[in-house]
Amino acid sequence: MISPLALTMGEPAGIGGEITLKAWRDHRQELPGFFLIDCPDRISRLASQLGWTVPVCPIEQANDAHDVFPDALPILEHPVTAGTPGQLSKHTAKSVITSIERAVSLTRSGEAAGVVTNPIHKHNLHQAGFNFPGHTEFLADLAGINTPPIMMLACDELRVVPLTVHVSLRDAIEELTTDLIVEKCKITARSLQERAGIKTPKLAIAGLNPHAGEDGDMGWEEIDMITPAIEQLKADGLDVFGPLPPDTMFHQEARQTYDVAMCMYHDQALIPIKTLAFDLGVNVTLGLPFIRTSPDHGTALGIAGTGQASENSLCAALKMAGEMAQRQLETQS
Repeated sequence: MISPLALTMGEPAGIGGEITLKAWRDHRQELPGFFLIDCPDRISRLASQLGWTVPVCPIEQANDAHDVFPDALPILEHPVTAGTPGQLSKHTAKSVITSIERAVSLTRSGEAAGVVTNPIHKHNLHQAGFNFPGHTEFLADLAGINTPPIMMLACDELRVVPLTVHVSLRDAIEELTTDLIVEKCKITARSLQERAGIKTPKLAIAGLNPHAGEDGDMGWEEIDMITPAIEQLKADGLDVFGPLPPDTMFHQEARQTYDVAMCMYHDQALIPIKTLAFDLGVNVTLGLPFIRTSPDHGTALGIAGTGQASENSLCAALKMAGEMAQRQLETQS
């Protein structure tokens, strides 16, 4: 049996607490064991305010979660100033950050099988001195890795990796290089082998320009930068092809020809997957020495505290983390 998963609290003013309650209440029989890093009293009050009967149980260490999980939501006690749904407060930022740090520490020590993160509000953390663009970069720093962290979004129909992430489109084009494409494709392929059980992952490489540049008529990046990366990857033994016109690589028939689409910038990757699976997408960080998944949505401050938020993406993130942990355990044994 794998260790329980560590689920972070996320932004207290957002929907993290309520989707966690709904995930345990309605889906615990189909989910891997997990524990929440949060304040038990805060979560109990939230359940009461929503009119939900959800038993919670404080635990002192991660391995207590398995015994508790069938009958109550296990919560590893974590101090936090109780936030009001929908109302951000910089006073909760430290608790949000240390919740992530504790989840990583417990996972790296083997006490937890992986990290699943509830959504954070990056701007609120930045105002409190958080010096990272988001979860992905912070997790890479905690892991002490020098290779660039990679965000993969996944659902049953599609996997996508944006090669550049939370930067402007102008900056994304400046960041793209042949070396960056090669490095991130190699990390992605290796991660799919080790944690998704795909022996020889097939990577589809998107073009940057309309019609993948149309032989230089609509841009030279495909010729000067992307095609050389593809040639190098093929020479190194990877199964890659492209560059593909981005407007024709995401329809149903095209998706059957690859395991993951490597995209040049944020929206090129996220628009198709959020169109296909808005409530079921999972954010996976590749290249870390531990498993990390997350719901593919934000804090949804506008509906926080109403009970309307869907727990489906969180459930998908928990399931995927559990499957990856099980596969990793089998590979190592």
